[in-house]
Amino acid sequence: MLPVTWEDHEMQSLVGVLFVALATASLVTAQTANPRRTVWDGVYTEAQAARGTTAYGQSCAGCHALATEGKAPLVGDPFWKSFAQKNVGDLLEFVSTYMPNGNPGSLTEPTYRDIVALILKSNGFPAGTTELGGNASVSVQIVQKDGRTELPANALARVVGCLTKNGADWVVTSATTPERAEREGQRVIDAAIEAARIRLRPILMTSFAFIFGVLPLALATGAGANSRAAIGTAVVGGMLTATILAIFYIPFFFVLVRRGVRDGLVVIRERLRQRRREAQA
Repeated sequence: MLPVTWEDHEMQSLVGVLFVALATASLVTAQTANPRRTVWDGVYTEAQAARGTTAYGQSCAGCHALATEGKAPLVGDPFWKSFAQKNVGDLLEFVSTYMPNGNPGSLTEPTYRDIVALILKSNGFPAGTTELGGNASVSVQIVQKDGRTELPANALARVVGCLTKNGADWVVTSATTPERAEREGQRVIDAAIEAARIRLRPILMTSFAFIFGVLPLALATGAGANSRAAIGTAVVGGMLTATILAIFYIPFFFVLVRRGVRDGLVVIRERLRQRRREAQA
């Protein structure tokens, strides 16, 4: 076998650089060719919104208002608080799952899309030439016209970055833009189960990679084996414990805390309403 020379290493490095450059160029081209669609691009038609007006009047007007005030308003600040940084598919899913009140899911899919078109029109989003479809709605983002990405207060957000120590504080660096990670109307237990399912694979991969890496310490023999085995056993046991906590206990306590906060807020609201009634009486 011929020895590998420096020129061979240099050629391999050059090929690797070219591969990365081509992959990056392809990614940029794909992103440029498929820009993100938003509600400001005209994702419904005027005719669809007109049909939605009829369906809304028959099935939804008794419980919701297409104004900033009234019973369960669907426009203005309440709309942005519930659906900012989500997509039209989430809005369609919410309307299909919970409306009309008392008989959810009783309307046809085209009717629900017509109602969503009316909600979009009522919030000032422009109409287009193509009707809103079920599959296409998932890719349509609900964002401010100027492109702002601020999330509403108390929204559950997802950020990916590096957690580093900065003095006495921990900070997230090289972070992605915060994305909304909650679905309006989804039960807390369902959200916890979905999050646990998504996190299961990366947790297991990271944990077992680390555990297998320190197994030689835990199974050490020969000189100094006792000290190395003690260190390895402690690390393996700690990682197994952390894995179990991350998979089972964290979702469990998330449900407990979330429900406790929600129930506490409900009690506070009821007490405030009762005091207002007593003050008015």
